[in-house]
Amino acid sequence: MIEIGLPQDGVGLARIGFAGDVANVAIYLKRAGPASEVAFVTALGTDALSDRMVAFFGEHGLATDLVERRPDRAPGLYAISLDAAGERSFTYWRDTSAARTLFEPPCRVTPAAMTGFDLVYLSGITVAVLGSTARTALRDFLGDFRAQGGRVAFDSNYRPRLWPDAATARREIAAFWVLTDIGLPSVDDETTLWGDADADRVLARLTAAGVTCGALKQGAAGPRAIGWDGCLPAFARVPNPVDTTAAGDSFNGAYLAALLAGASPPQCLAAGHAMAAHVVRFPGAIVPP
Repeated sequence: MIEIGLPQDGVGLARIGFAGDVANVAIYLKRAGPASEVAFVTALGTDALSDRMVAFFGEHGLATDLVERRPDRAPGLYAISLDAAGERSFTYWRDTSAARTLFEPPCRVTPAAMTGFDLVYLSGITVAVLGSTARTALRDFLGDFRAQGGRVAFDSNYRPRLWPDAATARREIAAFWVLTDIGLPSVDDETTLWGDADADRVLARLTAAGVTCGALKQGAAGPRAIGWDGCLPAFARVPNPVDTTAAGDSFNGAYLAALLAGASPPQCLAAGHAMAAHVVRFPGAIVPP
């Protein structure tokens, strides 16, 4: 989406950028693992801002040949407001965004276009914005994809405003958890959606769903491993974060880069936490290289 960063003091100029949860993960995955080939799959318009966005992805090393272009649509838009502690709140304009038409016919890009990938990453926001036909097509593809040896990584990234009600969100997100190999959720999202009492309950539920590895993100408290019970390193806190936007996304990108490089679970967690700790020191979702 188009990102508008509002000045924290209420004066001055807004900052314009491009971001979005899955896009952020793709960029930080490529940044942390430059040897990986990373493609971003989405739908955009044919307007000037969409052209700039495609160019922006290319500048960050992402393949863009699986970006659907819709002449009658444009990108979504959101504004970020920050409080004194760097915590963010969002205002969205995305109900008619091009991304909501991804995989909807007529289309050039279908889920089958990802055949041959080693890993597919998606989020609860992906699931929420897709239409029911596209959601079913993606779910069916991922089942076949895993049967052929592909791996699926998923972050539930629950955003209540994107769903008609919590029951629908639980049903749809649960259907993707059972297709997930690598789980990368945040404890706050999971407890809000499912009512789990604590992180232990979250981990037990995800393991029961078949998630075999990953990380449960706990903000400044540091992550916990999914599917691994060994000793973990100490995770340093960031004393004065500037902007927590994309903290979880950058964690996911660096975690996946380490995992794809063959790192151990503690090393993957440490890589994710270090990237997130770096990113929250800067304003905006995509920080300077």
